[in-house]
Amino acid sequence: MKKMVFAAVVSAIAVFGTVDAAFANRGGQGFVQERVSSRGPASFQAFCAFNPHECQPGGASKIALDQSIMRILTRVNSRVNRSIRPKLDNPLVQVWRVNPSSGDCKSYAISKRHELIRAGLPASALRIAYVKTRQGLGHAVLVVKTDQGDLTLDNLVGEIRPFHQAGYRVVAMSGADPRRWS
Repeated sequence: MKKMVFAAVVSAIAVFGTVDAAFANRGGQGFVQERVSSRGPASFQAFCAFNPHECQPGGASKIALDQSIMRILTRVNSRVNRSIRPKLDNPLVQVWRVNPSSGDCKSYAISKRHELIRAGLPASALRIAYVKTRQGLGHAVLVVKTDQGDLTLDNLVGEIRPFHQAGYRVVAMSGADPRRWS
């Protein structure tokens, strides 16, 4: 049954031809970005169907940013950026994976979310954003909602930056409930 659901979701993916910035910058072939509905990208919906525990909301929708939280964010961002080797998904089958040995920007973002929840941060403060870079390329990042503004955890940049300084244009972002996007 799960294979049938996955096949149906994958076959429903509508693409509009943008290239993932992580691979364009490294000379890669790029991936085809999906359209995003109010429930998120079709591949994210498939991920949630197979991994419902990874797609649960919970806790505060904003966190109080202090030195302790910043250390956790920095540690997780750095560790995930180092542990995943950049690799393109099949252009027609976009896949979200938690802590793979290789993957694209979606795997970095979902792995950081997973690790931050394990570290005790509230799931509802961790948002996945599909964005466009200044070059118009599709990319995914993790956004952390804090009382001092939104922070960007990005596999293209080592340091954590305020979202408004990241230079991205938001295409869609998950809400406090990651199964709801706007």
